Parts: sequence; C-alpha cells; structure tokens
Amino acid sequence: MRWKDRRQSTNVEDRRGRTTKGMVGGGIGSIILILAIYLLGGDPTQLMNTSQIDDSGTTSSYEGTAEENELAQFVSVVLAETEDVWTELFRQEDRTYEYPKLVLYTGTVQSACGLSGAATGPFYCPGDNKLYIDLSFFNELRTKFKAPGDFAMAYVIAHEVGHHVQTLLGINEKVNSLRSRLSEKEFNKYLVRLELQADYLAGVWAHYAERTNLLEEGDLDEALNAASAVGDDRIQKSMQGYVVPESFTHGTSEQRKRWFYKGFKSGNREEGDTFSAENL
Repeated sequence: MRWKDRRQSTNVEDRRGRTTKGMVGGGIGSIILILAIYLLGGDPTQLMNTSQIDDSGTTSSYEGTAEENELAQFVSVVLAETEDVWTELFRQEDRTYEYPKLVLYTGTVQSACGLSGAATGPFYCPGDNKLYIDLSFFNELRTKFKAPGDFAMAYVIAHEVGHHVQTLLGINEKVNSLRSRLSEKEFNKYLVRLELQADYLAGVWAHYAERTNLLEEGDLDEALNAASAVGDDRIQKSMQGYVVPESFTHGTSEQRKRWFYKGFKSGNREEGDTFSAENL
C-alpha cells in the first residue's frame, strides 16, 4: 500500500498509556463492542511519545517503539483516506460527512459504550462516533488470524469506518431498535446483515483507494484474506472445534469476503443493501 508521504488525519486521539478506571453501562453500542471481538483487532500505536492524564488526574508518559510509531502514522493516513472518500460520496448525495475520531489506546479504554479491553479488538462506538484501536491487534491479525499485510490492516479500519457511515445514515439506530422485540437468534440475523454491510462499505472505500493509486499489487488479496479470516465459522471452528450458525453475528468467511469484494467492484454505496438481499 502506497501510504508514505500522504496526508495524515488530525482526528486521531492518543490515549495510549492512560489508566482507565470505572465501568459505564453498555447500551446499544456495547453490541458493536461484543461483535467486534470476532472482528479484527487493533494494533496501531502513535507517532511520538505522549504525555497523557489517567482517570485519577495523574500524568503518565507512553513511549512507543519505532514499529508502533509507524503503525500509528499508517492508521492516521488510512483514516484520512476514508475521510476524503466518504466526504465526496456524501457530497454527491447532498449529505455532509461528519468525521469520526479514532482513539489509540493500550490495555483498556472507556468509551460511551462502556469499558473495553484489548481482547475486544477494534470497535466503533455509535454513542460517541469514535473508532477504538489497541495497536497490539495488528500483530494478532498477522499471527493468530494469518492475515498479514498493510492492506489487511486498512480493511479493519475501513470496516469500522463503515459502521460510522451506517450511524450517519441511521442504519445502526434502526437495527438496534429491534433488539428488545426479537429473540437473540432472530436479532443475530440482523447483526450479520449489519456487519456484512460494513464489509461492503469497506470495499466501496477500497474501490476509490485504488483509483487514487493507493493500492499496490497484492493489496486486494490481503484485504480479502483478512475478511475471510474473521468469519464467524472460521473463528468458532478454531476456538471451539465446531460452529453454531444461529450464534453468528458477523457472517461466514465466504460472506464477508464476498461482500467486501462486491463493494470493491461496485463503488456504489446504494448497492450494498444487505437488509434487502435474499441471498447473503
């Protein structure tokens, strides 16, 4: 991925090294957090050493490694690229794209959706319109999920940005309003459609990233491999030796890969209506 010397987003909030205390109740956003534990994780760290304040008011200094600092720069560039693409696509629909914030953290983090740990992986909280990433996940993506490559990491970020797009369009709110009216099994079906649509939207972004000469040879394969690696069936098979389809919340490896690729080929947001699709 040709990301060096490209614009970095100013919407990155560095909380690495901060001590998080307390617990806030979940709400609808916590659904996304739980889903994200199956999704890809986060492992971007930030550019420079930073001084931060923990919840008790104590200043703590966090010094990232050279590798972490480069990851932080990479994440910032990818976020900037999503800002450019979605700003233009929203403008074409006479809408205004509101930029999300991306929070870098280590260990645990407090969001409007509650307290979350690194094991959750990258997640988006609709309660505060922020993406949260612990940079240690990208190593896990490469080693545990066998999905190496910088564009695999870009797919993870673009997927979470896809959830932000869904929030701006009112889709997240509509889906979460069904939670109290449906059984867990039935609600999971909507969650799968929500996640597959986020994969599609990530593919839409990748479509335009290719147009701006951002992609290198092999990048698309990296993203497709990552999408496949985090399918519910593959993760459940790996973790427990068998799969339980009614418990799926993100979709199968084949579905995730297919919907990302469909968005990549199309570049049209409106063709990603997973909620109306008869065959996922």
